[in-house]
Amino acid sequence: MFRIGNATNNIDWRSAEDIRNHPSVAWSIPISLGDSHRGFRVVGTTDEYFKHYKYGQKQPLTFSAGKPFEGLFDTVIGSEVAKKLGYKLGDEVVIAHGLADRKFSRHDNLPFVITGILAPTGTPVDRSVHVSLPAIEAIHIGWESGANMGANIKAEDIDVSTLQPKQITAVLVGLKSRIQTFALQRTINEYKAEPLTAIMPGIALHELWGLMSVAEQALLVVSGFVVVAGLLGMLSSLLTSLNERRREMAILRAVGARPLHVFLLLVSEALLLTICGIVAGVVVLFLLVEMAAPFVLSQYGLQLSFGLLTSYEWMLLGIVLIAGFIVGCVPALRAYRQSLSDGMTIRI
Repeated sequence: MFRIGNATNNIDWRSAEDIRNHPSVAWSIPISLGDSHRGFRVVGTTDEYFKHYKYGQKQPLTFSAGKPFEGLFDTVIGSEVAKKLGYKLGDEVVIAHGLADRKFSRHDNLPFVITGILAPTGTPVDRSVHVSLPAIEAIHIGWESGANMGANIKAEDIDVSTLQPKQITAVLVGLKSRIQTFALQRTINEYKAEPLTAIMPGIALHELWGLMSVAEQALLVVSGFVVVAGLLGMLSSLLTSLNERRREMAILRAVGARPLHVFLLLVSEALLLTICGIVAGVVVLFLLVEMAAPFVLSQYGLQLSFGLLTSYEWMLLGIVLIAGFIVGCVPALRAYRQSLSDGMTIRI
């Protein structure tokens, strides 16, 4: 699924057909791995792959050029493969047996022609070369235990009707209803014909993010330091301006303003600055997410979305607002304690 590591074993094609014919299964995508092309994995699959494979927030695969494979020796490559190797439509691709692309392991006699180039997704799809399952069977005619036994099959000599796969690496399954997920998982795990394991990628990713929670907490601490730095900057600005506004405060006191009135004026100024900062931060965040979302999705496969603020985010903003109030109390207390004579004294 994530092109990490190697499969420990294959599954029988009949087992994949049994899973496909299960009443709760809406669609299935067979996957066959094991070959490569110049360091990029080759994925044997069917046209269902381009119809049902989704990434991000259920984003479908799209083509930047060409179309899905139709002929036996057609191939569809990912965007990163095309970019790094400089491929374009119509170029020929030679697949190698196994992950080590060596001359003695290449299927030179049966080259593939690029008929499609996928748009960037930021997922392992970008680093994959996609061919049909019959093509995987065709290039391995005459190969035994990973070695070429001397066969030099030509494309015109191959009978497509005999290229039924016997084994595949995995099968991706989509269900008619999410309620049936755990029931099907149990059915697959208890499959009698051969040992199978049903894995939910979403749960695997959730566990991965759980392992990375320390990094998330570290980023939260960094954000806290940024907020503290901003509040200290606001405090410094208010204290600096307060020294220049002594006469203003004294005039307010002279015309009848109470010390509490002066205190509330400076606190409200700090609160207003904090609120403006919060609003500006949320608005800028929204604009940045809207502008960067297409690029981040295509290059890194991350779906950025900005919805309504959650209760946790409201709590964080409330803490920032309270911190702004506390910071505003410092210059307000200084103004509160300033005497009338101190403000009215003319300094030379």
